[in-house]
Amino acid sequence: MLSWPDVYMPPALAGINHPTLALFDSYKGKKVEITGEQNSIYVCGITPYDATHMGHAATYLAFDLVYRYLKASGKKVSFVENITDIDDPLLERAARDSQDWQELAASQIDLFREDMTALAVVPPNAYRGVIESMDEIISLVEQMIATGKTYELEGDIYLDSQQVDGAMQDLPLPLEKALVIFKERGGDPERVGKRHALDPLLWKARKGDDPYWSAPFGEGRPGWHIECTAIALKNLPETNPTSITLQAGGSDLVFPHHYMTALQAKALTGIEFASCYSHAGMIGLDGEKMSKSKGNLVFVSTLRQDGVSPALIRLALFADKYSSDRMWSKELLDSADVLLDRLLSAISRQEVAPTNEVVQEIVNALADDLDTPRVFVALSNWCARTEAGQVGGSPGEISRALDTYLGITL
Repeated sequence: MLSWPDVYMPPALAGINHPTLALFDSYKGKKVEITGEQNSIYVCGITPYDATHMGHAATYLAFDLVYRYLKASGKKVSFVENITDIDDPLLERAARDSQDWQELAASQIDLFREDMTALAVVPPNAYRGVIESMDEIISLVEQMIATGKTYELEGDIYLDSQQVDGAMQDLPLPLEKALVIFKERGGDPERVGKRHALDPLLWKARKGDDPYWSAPFGEGRPGWHIECTAIALKNLPETNPTSITLQAGGSDLVFPHHYMTALQAKALTGIEFASCYSHAGMIGLDGEKMSKSKGNLVFVSTLRQDGVSPALIRLALFADKYSSDRMWSKELLDSADVLLDRLLSAISRQEVAPTNEVVQEIVNALADDLDTPRVFVALSNWCARTEAGQVGGSPGEISRALDTYLGITL
């Protein structure tokens, strides 16, 4: 699938030291260093039944920082993002609006590309839709069946999770809560005949008028989690001792989606799926989580139409830690606008405060779990020193650093 145009990243400033990037791992509960010269990143993409909102933007901008940092520090990075262009929520929204589900998906994918282009998000090396990956997914389900770790229930195929070491012992939350969340997020823990309530669905047998594909094990379509397992394993190079380096997405994917994606991969390969599992926090509005079900979404495209610059959106979303749940507000935009104006004013001067040291501060902060609030402090202090008349720096160095590491072009 076509992604969006590539983004130019100025090279890192000579002499800048790039510490090893450390990200908070949602399962380990601590920071994990991203080591190795070759890194592979899998970011879960959208289900295209609505436009890109601030929650989406916060996630993709957060992991854009990861990609930018690794590239700037000289690492080789393979980056894959999927798009769930066949799924129950998409079919349900299309039916509700009396719209062809494929037309709905195509329109929202196009809008997502426009938003990512405007926000200067570096595109993935492979942008893979589920439909175009169906052969890969079917092949992976076949391989899973061959391991003897699956079972069939009225034509549906499930992973027998208890055959995977540690599957139920390593849950990221108590079993009782896991069962509730599993049901809320597309699972079927109460289905009679399942060997374990949390067993993930690999293949959903053809039912009614739903779209379906032919496979050696029956007509139907894949379960949500196996789609990402297949796309990641088939499109990213293996990075020992795990299959990939980083599994990333919003915190609403911690369980069950990312847990089940990793569980299925481990069932097939026998090794841990990712070295690190990192998640962006949820974005809310007026005290509530921003979600399609609540109808309280703020869309990137709407902000752009209202004249809000992409640089301002990036700054506003970077004001707090990527992993924190936070509220979107006009005040957040206003604060970001103040910093943006100060930066524009500072870099327009011929003489500015020393810049090499502030670039190093930015790099050090980003290496420490993408600490963008610390970056903002460094930038504000540099602006203050410049406004006070300090000299010895290069405005171009700050401008290029903002572009390289934060994706902000002034």
